[in-house]
Amino acid sequence: MLDTRPGARVSGESITAMLNTIVHRGPDDAGVHEGGQAAIGVRRLKIIDLEGGHQPISNEDGTVWVVYNGEIYNHAAIRRELEARGHRFATVCDTEVIVHAWEEYGERLVDRFHGMFGFAIWDSRSSTLCIGRDRLGIKPIYYSWDGVRLVFGSEIKALLASGHVAPELDYQSLYHYIGYEFVPAPATMFRGVCKLPPGNLLRVRNGSLDILPYWDVRFEPVEQSEEEYIAGIRRLLGEAVEKRLMSDVPLGVFLSGGLDSTAVVAYARQASTQPIPTFTIGFADPTFSEWDYARRAAKYYGTEHHEIVIDPITPELIETAVWHLDEPMTDLSAIPFYILCKRAREHVTVCLSGEGGDEVFVGYDRFIASKLHHGVYSRIPGAVRRGMLEPLVGRLSDQDQKKGAVNVLKRFVEGAALPAEAGHMRWQYFSSSEQDRRLFAPQFLARVRQDPFEPIRRCRAKAHATDRLSEECYVDLRLTMPDSVLMKVDKMSMANSLEVRVPFLDHALVEFAARVPSHHKFPGVKTKAIYRKAMQGVLPDFILQRGKQGYSLPIKNWLRTDLRDFMISTLDGSSLVREHFNVGFVNQLIDQHQRRTHNHNHVLWALLNAALWHRRFIEQRPARAA
Repeated sequence: MLDTRPGARVSGESITAMLNTIVHRGPDDAGVHEGGQAAIGVRRLKIIDLEGGHQPISNEDGTVWVVYNGEIYNHAAIRRELEARGHRFATVCDTEVIVHAWEEYGERLVDRFHGMFGFAIWDSRSSTLCIGRDRLGIKPIYYSWDGVRLVFGSEIKALLASGHVAPELDYQSLYHYIGYEFVPAPATMFRGVCKLPPGNLLRVRNGSLDILPYWDVRFEPVEQSEEEYIAGIRRLLGEAVEKRLMSDVPLGVFLSGGLDSTAVVAYARQASTQPIPTFTIGFADPTFSEWDYARRAAKYYGTEHHEIVIDPITPELIETAVWHLDEPMTDLSAIPFYILCKRAREHVTVCLSGEGGDEVFVGYDRFIASKLHHGVYSRIPGAVRRGMLEPLVGRLSDQDQKKGAVNVLKRFVEGAALPAEAGHMRWQYFSSSEQDRRLFAPQFLARVRQDPFEPIRRCRAKAHATDRLSEECYVDLRLTMPDSVLMKVDKMSMANSLEVRVPFLDHALVEFAARVPSHHKFPGVKTKAIYRKAMQGVLPDFILQRGKQGYSLPIKNWLRTDLRDFMISTLDGSSLVREHFNVGFVNQLIDQHQRRTHNHNHVLWALLNAALWHRRFIEQRPARAA
């Protein structure tokens, strides 16, 4: 926390109250530094230098202090460079490298870091506070700035506990959340609380706050032979995995049996002399599970395999997830991931995971939908699409399984009907102008900008891309991944004091993949084409030849059975729903979903999570030290 008023002093009591809300992020240690206008604190999960890495850490004369969450995988090399320049180290942990790198390189210190991080540096010599977030947004940073006081932390609930940030609803964020199912940065669901974007520094000096970009991904194709692309992918992914095996505590890998998680296991096994613990989850419904592939992969690589069965989730578990996520985010894999992390933590403290592979190497179905739309569907006359195909497909009944031909067709046609400015995100956006008009209360719509795809346009305007696919990949990497996928990974893992590392988001690998021309990454409608070729000889054929599954909850079925009464009672009793939504239309959605004439699980699940969030954070107002 920083107070820029002359002579102000920030009390360590506020920092302690903030730390008490995030003990789960670091149950092993805690520390606070009070430095006049600034006070910083940290909860520590011990990974490197178990005995000597207590934070906050300072330079030799105590004029520069740092708190830090994450891992800098090349810290040993940076340390040697700094020692050669005369810096003296008191520990062997990566945190101390940040202090001396700041002394040596200033704000350009981040250029040398390979890893995931959120850090804050207080330099009393220049009264400068500098906060940094890693390039891809693996670690979160939130802040609130009123022009005088800055409050920041790894979780929003810590900011609320400071006593200086009031929990108030941000109306525009609620509007965007219903369609995106997360809140696009830099906003949050709390008015006055922002996310620091990935690849940015936040600096406060002389009473002024500046956001300073230091990295972005550029899609500038470099023509090489296919063999050179393949060799580069293999080398960089192998190096990324090996770097992330750095640990002084037990380490494992999440194994779904998909291309990405299995590749992580393959490279981890190559770099390890011991069998690696692996963890997978599944459901009774086989269309939502990947048991067989994970089992075969575990046997193939000789891992210590653990299987976790998920029963229908309880209301208590949903509310626990909402609390840890800080703001509603309806990724259907969030709760399974929470359970997976909870069970894995019984065996290990660090896990590697395959997140990021679909964004980096074009793995999502929305890329296929976009190509089919531009190549085939958009050429059908609009009158035929709107007057015949959309009504015909809309009358098809939803099927219980996760995908299936009917469900895929319905989703494709629904997405294609959205405005073209949404790009490939049309197939990941779950509202429409008609639904907005009927779902939100008129007085709510009068308070917001009804411009649903402004976040996409804003992101696309920054894209360094030469073709449509590259632009789509940029939007995935810079908009949806940090605010949805990576937010889920960080919050659900740290809720269980488990560190998760994501090799596919090594920035050197991301930069290399961005230079691979689109026709190599996605020829025809086969996703991950160049990546699949690179994995030939690395992965067994039964993995290479399988389609994408992914894990998520069979929530559309549970909202009709196990969670039906909980959903109805929560929405019926929600002041958020009563004040800002059309209750009659919400009840109509529930009725249609129960009768299976429509699948409204996305909007109903979004409303349920928003209602629970509002009750917990706005109506109940978390205690100053929760």
